[in-house]
Amino acid sequence: MSDDSETADSDEVEIDGTRGFSTNFENADLGDEESNQGLFDDLLSGEPIFENKEVLRPSYTPHELPHRSDQINKMATILVAALRGETPSNILIYGKTGTGKTASAKFVSKELESTSQKYSVPCDVEYINCEVTDTQYRVLAQLANKFIEKNENRIDEQLATLESLLDTLDEYDATVDARNPHGANADDQSNDQAASDPFEVALEDATESQTNVSSGDETESESGGSPPEAEGYSGSSESKSTLPSTEPDSTPVDGTGDAAASDSTALPPDHPLESTPFESREGVEARIEELEADRESFEEVPMTGWPTDRVYSVFFDAVDYDERVVVIMLDEIDKLVEKSGDDTLYNLSRMNSELENSRVSIIGISNDLKFTDFLDPRVKSSLGEEEIVFPPYDANQLRDILEHRSNVAFKDGALSEDVIPLCAAFAAQEHGDARRALDLLRTAGELAERSQAETIVEEHVRQAQDKIELDRVVEVVRTLPTQSKLVLFAIILLEKNGVHSINTGEVFNIYKRLCEEIDADVLTQRRVTDLISELDMLGIVNAVVVSKGRYGRTKEISLSVPLEETEAVLLSDSRLSDIDDVQPFIQARFEN
Repeated sequence: MSDDSETADSDEVEIDGTRGFSTNFENADLGDEESNQGLFDDLLSGEPIFENKEVLRPSYTPHELPHRSDQINKMATILVAALRGETPSNILIYGKTGTGKTASAKFVSKELESTSQKYSVPCDVEYINCEVTDTQYRVLAQLANKFIEKNENRIDEQLATLESLLDTLDEYDATVDARNPHGANADDQSNDQAASDPFEVALEDATESQTNVSSGDETESESGGSPPEAEGYSGSSESKSTLPSTEPDSTPVDGTGDAAASDSTALPPDHPLESTPFESREGVEARIEELEADRESFEEVPMTGWPTDRVYSVFFDAVDYDERVVVIMLDEIDKLVEKSGDDTLYNLSRMNSELENSRVSIIGISNDLKFTDFLDPRVKSSLGEEEIVFPPYDANQLRDILEHRSNVAFKDGALSEDVIPLCAAFAAQEHGDARRALDLLRTAGELAERSQAETIVEEHVRQAQDKIELDRVVEVVRTLPTQSKLVLFAIILLEKNGVHSINTGEVFNIYKRLCEEIDADVLTQRRVTDLISELDMLGIVNAVVVSKGRYGRTKEISLSVPLEETEAVLLSDSRLSDIDDVQPFIQARFEN
């Protein structure tokens, strides 16, 4: 059969020893290498620019944070109390977006946990993003489930250790039985603590025992005591036993014949339980049953459905199960307060007065410097025990951050000299946002890689700037409520028809006609004015209040985003896509 017939019979082909599917089944020619090029082959043919792209993402926590040593050291001096078993003060961290707040807090928390393991001090840090987990129920449920999981893991570790201890006891007892085929001492059997038959040991070590007796006699004579027993023989306060111990040197004689001798029920030094808190096998087995019962009692909290007080109770019990210091990190804490009030913060900040084993400390991270103004005074006083402010980065600091990350993120020679300074300059204009600088650098690298360029140049950075801005606009516009989209659509229609410095009345007239088109409720002109102000705050439009003299004051509105792209996003909404071509009615204007 020919190659052509084989290709026609089956879409599956084998390329370089790996089975796959041809992207062109009809014309696939296994003898022609070019025709075997798949969808991604051309993209993979170029040399990659990135070494590790993840380093440039906001989720990455670096091992070193340039220009944040003061803030990190201050956090460390507060949280070091946890390593002493004390309760650290609560911390509030403020700063604009991209100033290193979250990265610094996560860096310190990792160091805290690793150091606590080094010194065997129980300390747990839990991170919650309140922009996602934004209600009291969700926060408490997520924390409860995390600590239940930690408790289960610790119980599993303890059970494994105890099971191993039982195995060691079995081996130990088997060894004792092998050495004592005629049966062990009755008292030793009842306590599972016998090491071996003392008579067997005495017979095996006869020579050594005689030597010890001689040595013991000499020592006793010097101390003026009564005639000694051979060293290695235990002396009980009730009856003087002449049986040799399992360890000849384990019970030294001090000449008094009483306190120096160990109790006849004491564990021998080589017994598996000798260095444990357990006195018998039954104690180990009882502890295993207790741990298994604890593990069975844990109940995972569902993300909905329970009363909040029940969720809080489960969380409280899960935290207090073990002795430890707990640090709860609440990122975007202002979002939680805005959505659910300060009940969560009140409960968390008051927990320590009720906890018996654990201690809880809170780290709150916020972009809003004034969010505490809306808190209950009691919550505000307990939550804001320590405050740390993160100032914006300047262009030089951003350049250092980018150079530090780029050394890991890119291959050698992938960046031209002007790329990092330009990224830093763009980000410095955006209030010193390091996240924006990293996004710019990463996007510029992606654009260069897609064009199969070997080096990232200034033009890629400028393209990345436009793309990021457009992506931001698209995301903001896409998530607007329908009424805000209608107001924005009215402004776009006016600008498309050559109207500049649009006023509120003109927007309202077009808005009413759009509402009629899609059968939506018509808001009042005052409410439409508020929606225009919200669009202005989002940076989508520019609304400036101007005075018209005797004609009063009005808002002059202009679009701040690309018109065509914004209109395309609006029309992608299923409700707005039904709008027919609406021609705006333009009012006559009277200039001053």
